[in-house]
Amino acid sequence: MRVLVVEDEPYLAEAIRDGLRLEAIAADTAGDGDTAMELLSINTYDIAVLDRDIPGPSGDEVAEYIVASGTGMPILMLTAADRLDDKASGFELGADDYLTKPFALRELVLRLRALDRRRGHNRPPVREVAGLRVDPFRREVYRDGRYVALTRKQFAVLEVLVAAEGGVISAEELLQRAWDENADPFTNAVRITVSALRKRLGEPWLITTVTGVGYRIDTGT
Repeated sequence: MRVLVVEDEPYLAEAIRDGLRLEAIAADTAGDGDTAMELLSINTYDIAVLDRDIPGPSGDEVAEYIVASGTGMPILMLTAADRLDDKASGFELGADDYLTKPFALRELVLRLRALDRRRGHNRPPVREVAGLRVDPFRREVYRDGRYVALTRKQFAVLEVLVAAEGGVISAEELLQRAWDENADPFTNAVRITVSALRKRLGEPWLITTVTGVGYRIDTGT
């Protein structure tokens, strides 16, 4: 999962970003409305976390921009405004959830995962393919009934590959969806992570390298 966090308080934005990364959620940050809209125009995000009171175009205007784009991207409003009228106006703008400050990071993570499960593509909470059972909510992986311990990044990569159901995912797409905007496009991180993931899952190898194209889960079909 990749989210955009729009928050003008630098320390809070960094804390949220770092906390989400520890939960295998890639996060980019924007400190004002203009930056948020720029990032939304060039990157693909699964969820937007918006502070309503930000410099430049407000969080409300960013929400309207997202709704108008027609992508169906879920919006979680994160703000100190906790009156019922404030929440009502936020939902009317298109917000899917509302979390008031101060808040526990764990609650934010749970709400993000809940929104992710309810997204337009209706991804099931548990995926099973080629003997793999991947539970995104519990962050658990089993192969033929055997528990497989993965790092956060390995899990994020596997989640993308399994969701493709045997389709080929390029290294560039893996980098975009499992890392974030600070990832070096020339890094070997994808190749190294896929190699380690392949070994963790064990033989026979499930992840196939399609030379010059990318990677796929071998579904046997």
